[in-house]
Amino acid sequence: MTETIYALASAAGRAGVAVYRLSGPMAGPTLSRLTGKALPKPRQAVRVRINDVDGDHLDDGLALWFPAPASYTGEDVVELHLHGGRAVAQGLAEAMGGLGLRPAEPGEFSRRAFLNGKMDLTKAEAIADLVDAETKAQRRQALRQMDGELARLAEGWRAALVGALAHLEAVIDFSDEEIPDGLLVQAGDEVARLAASLNAHLADGQRGERLRDGIHIAIIGAPNAGKSSLLNRLAGRDAAIVSAQAGTTRDIIEIHLDLDGWPVVVADTAGLRDAACEIEAEGVRRALARAEAADLRLAVFGGTILDAATLDMIDDATLVVINKTDTMTGPPPERVRDRPAWAVSAKTGAGLDQLLAAIGTEVENRFAIGTAPVLTRARHRAAVEDCLAALRRFDPAGEPELAAEDLRLGARALGRITGRVEVDEVLDVIFHEFCIGK
Repeated sequence: MTETIYALASAAGRAGVAVYRLSGPMAGPTLSRLTGKALPKPRQAVRVRINDVDGDHLDDGLALWFPAPASYTGEDVVELHLHGGRAVAQGLAEAMGGLGLRPAEPGEFSRRAFLNGKMDLTKAEAIADLVDAETKAQRRQALRQMDGELARLAEGWRAALVGALAHLEAVIDFSDEEIPDGLLVQAGDEVARLAASLNAHLADGQRGERLRDGIHIAIIGAPNAGKSSLLNRLAGRDAAIVSAQAGTTRDIIEIHLDLDGWPVVVADTAGLRDAACEIEAEGVRRALARAEAADLRLAVFGGTILDAATLDMIDDATLVVINKTDTMTGPPPERVRDRPAWAVSAKTGAGLDQLLAAIGTEVENRFAIGTAPVLTRARHRAAVEDCLAALRRFDPAGEPELAAEDLRLGARALGRITGRVEVDEVLDVIFHEFCIGK
């Protein structure tokens, strides 16, 4: 990391203020060269006149100097707060290039912070999640992970495994000497407790990942049940084509909602029926596949006629919706297949607030993360699964050397969560998800 990098750390485009970040050994000399002055006091914003390498005036703004190691990356860091115009950005980029700096790659600042010991991998991932957070629940989860909840959980697991390994190593290294009785039994008990904790987190319904990526809800039902009208009503705009002609929806149409702080992706699907053509048949196939993969389903019936295809899709992950109440002469059914039925009119909006409240309650009950830290990425889950596989192989009654190796492999797998072991093969994947300048 001998190169000095720079990037726009604020949003791109025309703005009143733009923040530029520099990191590396040339950050301080670059600031002095651009301002023609000595470096300011650390961590104090000072007004500066920025010139290019030829001495031409570029802009007036603020500069902050963060000498290593007390900086975000652990290196010498400079921040420039300038006007957010295109000409300023272009001029500054040319000046940086002329002084030997290069543009940063996505996530390179955070990657350097990790490699310099300023954060572990879970905190780095939490920073990316916080930048991407669109709802209150996503923000809360990212902040909890930034505070170290997941790291402490993973390190606690790893410490327990290292403790069990120490007992086993004592049996191996001092087999000819007097050692306390029951060390193997104690190690086995510690491994059993750890395996139970790992299993509990793997069986959480992937709540952390779902909260990061959005909870998927599929709208299913027969043609002309009003699925597209319901989607448009939920979106507050004409996201899907609405027509009295059956089979209008052929492909899947998605909208993204913030449902009381929960990120929700609602998908309108093709009507369930015997298809009239090959294109519609493909739409029905996709509808069934999306319904199968969805976290929740809205089974929509267009009035009191309950078609068999939609009835067969109802299960514990389904909310029943009786649509078109504005055209009914009698009361809608209160329950369908022993599930509560929510009466709405997608045309007038009647009953929509109650339906949204019911969806919110269902999402809260199924995906609330509670007080315990959760796994938020597939790589966390893979590491826990690898550890658990090693613990299942662990046999305290067998050869102690083989048992100790299983514990070492388990501890190594857990170390990948925070980055306490060699993780070069995953760094590119993790930091490639970041925005440039972070």
